[in-house]
Amino acid sequence: MTTVIDIDARGARHCETTALGVLLRHQGLDLSEPMLFGLGSGLSFIYWDSKNMGFPFLGGRVKPFELTRNLATGLGLELVVRETASPRRAWENVVASIDAGHPVGLQLDSYYLDYFGSPVHFGGHVVAMYGYDDRDAYLVDTDQQGGAVSTSLTSLAQARAARGPMAAKHRSFNLTAPQNLPSPQGQIIPAITACAEAFLNPPIANLGHRGIEKAGKLVRTWLQRTDSPQRDLPQAALLMEKAGTGGALFRNLYRDFLAESAELVDSRHMRTGHRLYTEAATLWTETAALIAKAGESGDVEDLVRAGTVLGDLSRVEREAMQALSCLGE
Repeated sequence: MTTVIDIDARGARHCETTALGVLLRHQGLDLSEPMLFGLGSGLSFIYWDSKNMGFPFLGGRVKPFELTRNLATGLGLELVVRETASPRRAWENVVASIDAGHPVGLQLDSYYLDYFGSPVHFGGHVVAMYGYDDRDAYLVDTDQQGGAVSTSLTSLAQARAARGPMAAKHRSFNLTAPQNLPSPQGQIIPAITACAEAFLNPPIANLGHRGIEKAGKLVRTWLQRTDSPQRDLPQAALLMEKAGTGGALFRNLYRDFLAESAELVDSRHMRTGHRLYTEAATLWTETAALIAKAGESGDVEDLVRAGTVLGDLSRVEREAMQALSCLGE
């Protein structure tokens, strides 16, 4: 037997905003992907490295699912989250939602999904599920992964049961919009100022503008950080540009959010933030290209140049967020 919900199965560039778009359009709320990302205060930065990691990781957004929680709180959406250690209960939760006509969001490890182009362990991947039959589950993932796709029920169970960094216990979630939904336009300034506050005042030096500055110093040592620079440096650059970030480590998405917001909120601070994040997006793409080139050439000068650009980025993004933080005044 096949059970499939009629949905708008548009994919997008980033996994969590793709899933949120599917769930919210089913509720009659159609927002652009940059607007979803921005209203969820999704932009951030982390330089992540530890002894058990093969290579450092540069992250450009808040931790998985925080964006969803932020968006639900800001827009007054009812967010129901279910987690369990039981695979049987986890499947029952999903089936109950779909049988009732509601698509459901899932957080899982992308490595096990049949359709994934370049399998890599990532426990913070998010998809929307809208149907199933005796063999397969029907999902919506990013455009890069195929948009409306299917994966075997066995692979889905493995992906949901996986453990590791950023993984959740068979997490599934639903969003419900209230009848008197507050205007998304009214949530733009609170979402931006909350994002700016976190970015400007990180609790540790690995986060926010301080993290970018730190990355600028440490990236120069990356050739010594790996036994396989021809593998690890291009892979790091690929993750910055292609792995669901929308390009430029999520800065393209935030730039476009600020452009859309500037049409709704007349403010010189907004225009300044948009101008600076347009510059930042270009610099992040340049940084990724220099890191990839260093891996291919083995020339430390490429990493020195990347470090210099990251130093500029720390300043540019700090100035952007300082301007944007003034929106609440």
